[in-house]
Parts: sequence; C-alpha cells; structure tokens
Amino acid sequence: MASIALSSVTKAYGTHTVIRGVDLQIADGEFVVFVGPSGCGKSTLLRIVAGLVPASSGQVLIDGEDVTDVPASKRGVAFVFQSYALYPHMSVERNIGFALETLRIGKEAIRSKVETVARMLKVDHLLERRPRELSGGQRQRVAIGRALVREPEIFLFDEPLSNLDSDLRMEMRIEIARLHEDIKTTMVYVTHDQAEAMTLADRIVVLNQGSIEQVGTPLELYQAPANRFVAGFIGSPRMNFGPVPLGAEAGGFSLPDDLVAHHASPGSRQPASIGIRPEALSLVAPDAGRMSGVLERVEDLGHEHFAYIRLADQSIWVVRVAGRPPFERRNQPVGLSFADADIFVFDSEGKRMAHRAGVPQAGREASEGGARS
Repeated sequence: MASIALSSVTKAYGTHTVIRGVDLQIADGEFVVFVGPSGCGKSTLLRIVAGLVPASSGQVLIDGEDVTDVPASKRGVAFVFQSYALYPHMSVERNIGFALETLRIGKEAIRSKVETVARMLKVDHLLERRPRELSGGQRQRVAIGRALVREPEIFLFDEPLSNLDSDLRMEMRIEIARLHEDIKTTMVYVTHDQAEAMTLADRIVVLNQGSIEQVGTPLELYQAPANRFVAGFIGSPRMNFGPVPLGAEAGGFSLPDDLVAHHASPGSRQPASIGIRPEALSLVAPDAGRMSGVLERVEDLGHEHFAYIRLADQSIWVVRVAGRPPFERRNQPVGLSFADADIFVFDSEGKRMAHRAGVPQAGREASEGGARS
C-alpha cells in the first residue's frame, strides 16, 4: 500500500490552466473518487499522479517520496483506462500476464500469478479466449487483471465503466468494491457518474474548473455540501434551487428564525438562494403547502416517481415520490411541503450558510482537501 500527497499541483497548456494549485492527501489503502463535470480536470489530475502527464508546478509524493519527476514505469502504479486496450491477437492469459513476460520471470511463476488473478476476477474459465470473444464486462475484468497481476502499490482507474451498459456497470461496481476490500490497495478512481462515486468511495473529491470544491465522505457531501456547486452536483435528481424569500413570510413560507435574524444583521453575509432536495419535498393540496405550483409532468420509474412542478417564477422543481404520487393530472395545482431542517441556504458567492438539524457547516479542512484522521 502507499499514500499519495499532492502539494500545490498545477497544470497549464500554454495560457490555459487545467489544474489550479491542488492540495490533496490520500491515505494508505483508501478508495478516493474524483468527480466533476466534463473538462473539470479530473482525468488530467489522475494522469499527473500516474506520471503520464507532467505537472507544470507543485509536487507529487508517494509514501512521502517526491516522484514529481519520476517516470510512470517507476512509480509503482497501475492504470486502468476507459478503453480496454487489450491485445487482440493474444489470449486472455497472455493479455493478463504480458507485463510479467517483459520482466523475464519464469513461465510457471507467470502462469501461477495469472491464474490467481483470473480466479479473483472470475475470468479463469476464459483464459484461452481472444478479446473479440468476450463481453464488455469480461474485457474490463481482463484489463483490471492485467494491472492487478503486477501487484502495484496504487491502482488508478480512469472512467473504466463508461463503455458498459447499466447492468454491467452495477455488476462491475460490486466487483471493484470487493477487489478493494480483498487486496486493500490504495485506489483512485475517476468518474462522471455520481452513483459510482457514492457507492465506491471512502472519500469523494469534487472538482470544478481545475480546483477542488470539497473533499469528504459521500454522506458528508450529501448532508453538508460546502457550496451550491457541490449541493447541485451530489444527489440525483439534483437539488432544487430558488431565490431566498425577501421577508419572513415572502414566497409562501418562512425561513427558520436563525436565518431571518442572520439576514437582518448589518454587515453579515446575505442569503442569496435556497436549496431543497427532491426527496425532502412532499406533494400536498395547494392550500396546505409552504409553496405552490402546477404539475407539469410525472415520470413513472416503477418503485418511485419524479413529479415536475412549475412554480410562479416559471422555474421547475422536482419532487421524488415513493410509490404513486397523490396528484398526476397535468396542469393540476399542487402544494409543496418540507421541513425547516431540509432547507439549505447559500450566500451570493454560493457558499452554504446554514446549519441543518445537527449537521455542521462544512469545515475548512473538508473544503480544502485535507485528509481524514
């Protein structure tokens, strides 16, 4: 196992800066997932850790040793790419063991290692097949096996499941989680799929425009997002956002007393928007809700429904409903009910202001990417 430390890491291509002074600590044996929108720099940051892309400035340390200028082949890392990149003319056995052949170790030793890895990944019955004879999930297992057989100190995954259908992605998430539990190797995983991040990660790193917005456990990011960006990115469907009522009774509901008092205090940060998650909202009769609107559409997912409500300002809010919703007719007036504890409040810079029912404000360490103790 190995720890990873990034210190003031930047990456620029000419005048375009991709990574902006990233500081991050990853502990031995930790499973950390990088998430963020397309172009946020998550794959570039992973490749800097791997040594495939040089940092423009800053340091990369593995187990306390500065490897910033050390080539990828000598960093003790294994990289699993989005594309399987298997050798089409080689059998599964040779694809997995080819890296060991270049090390000139004995054939029996190679075969023993390959068989062990193949059994772990449940492809031991496929060793004689060629890649074209495998399914997408089997090819991805072989690609992981090719990395695993080298017994690396660090595993790096760059969107390894994005080419698979939904059922295979779920299956492979389970396999990767089990693999981490079995071998307890440090893993860093890049994905744009927050479901993968939430189910796999010990900690999630949320990136935006080359900077870290917040680092924390999945539950920390869900319950105590540092800012509006993280609040909107973590959770599916995304959080509903709207303007803060300008008075205690404006907008059809009252803000909690502590927020009203905060809003009234001179020189304080001013609330600029509120957010409420779809699962925190309930559909009620129009006169029974704290907010009201018109039902635009209901999506039926079987076990749950998503109701889309158009508010007076023409914004659309989503309500997640377990089972059948109480209202389903299009253009029907409806009310929205929710608890004070489920209101997130953000200032004009997008920073989260309020406490939520015992959930503390996101700390400075979490926002700046400090390691967990």
